[in-house]
Amino acid sequence: MMLFVSTALLPVTMLKSPQDFWWAVVTAMITTAISVMLILIGTWLDYEYCAPVAEYPAYQFDHLLLSLGIFMFSFGGHSVFPTIQHDMKHPQHFTKSSILAFVVVFIMYIPITVLGYMVYGDSLKDSIIMSIQSSYIQQAANLFIAVHCILTLTIVINPLNQEIEHMLKIPHHFGWKRILLRSSTLLAIVFSAETVPSFGPILNLIGGTTVAFTSAIMPCLFYLYLHAQEKRVNEKIRKGVHSKHRIPTFNQILERTPPLVLGINIFVIVVAVICGIATTQSAVVELATSSFSVPCYLSSSSPNNQDSVSHAVHCCGHHQNVSRYGSSSFCPAIS
Repeated sequence: MMLFVSTALLPVTMLKSPQDFWWAVVTAMITTAISVMLILIGTWLDYEYCAPVAEYPAYQFDHLLLSLGIFMFSFGGHSVFPTIQHDMKHPQHFTKSSILAFVVVFIMYIPITVLGYMVYGDSLKDSIIMSIQSSYIQQAANLFIAVHCILTLTIVINPLNQEIEHMLKIPHHFGWKRILLRSSTLLAIVFSAETVPSFGPILNLIGGTTVAFTSAIMPCLFYLYLHAQEKRVNEKIRKGVHSKHRIPTFNQILERTPPLVLGINIFVIVVAVICGIATTQSAVVELATSSFSVPCYLSSSSPNNQDSVSHAVHCCGHHQNVSRYGSSSFCPAIS
């Protein structure tokens, strides 16, 4: 199935930049909103049966660190932002659009997070969709999330392709070199997905390492350096002196950045570094104790893979033996 989807997606990845497939961005946003609504409806329908028997696990600090990695991954779209801003009709409005985007994402995340925890408690699965007991809502939500992921991949992979093309000096116009490079990139992604089908622990590791750098640390550093450089150039222009673009020193950044702005950026960097290190350490420990499924290209009949798809309903309650259908025979934990 993954090979079929990637083959169908390949022609879209050949487009030059996001301005050529803006429709994918809009469609991904719509499918996400629909999926969020379906998840909320499905969770609310389970409230009557699952909330009374829900138990909540005791607080553990290492679990908090792992959750920080997931949170960073959820808001880790910064690597795509420069490309999006470059292709905007009015790039000067990027700040407004990014703030609006993060607010909308936050508004969609919070209800699902709170309601899902209240309803399912410690029976909540890695994906809340798997905890929903209405099979129709579960399948519909999975369908829209799948469409969202497929379309989002075309957006996320584009800056990577452009960066590699720039490094290898591949022409910007369409040609065989672009086809070869972008096909190889997509093939590498498919191979990674097939090799690690259960990506929960990997998600925590990536969130604590690369996403922490690209979404928190590096953007703050870039802003401080660019702000100091811009202020230096403006000062030279007012004096009528031609100025060459030079990277500001650390002392120049301290001198030219307002104390409040400097303090906020330093705070974000310090918190990101501490949380990133702690999350990475916890993720490595979790990886060492996790069991992974055998890739499909090595074993197409793994018992673990068969068990993972044989049950569509995941019951709630501490022992996962409560079903909204009244019979515990639907519950894989005791069937």
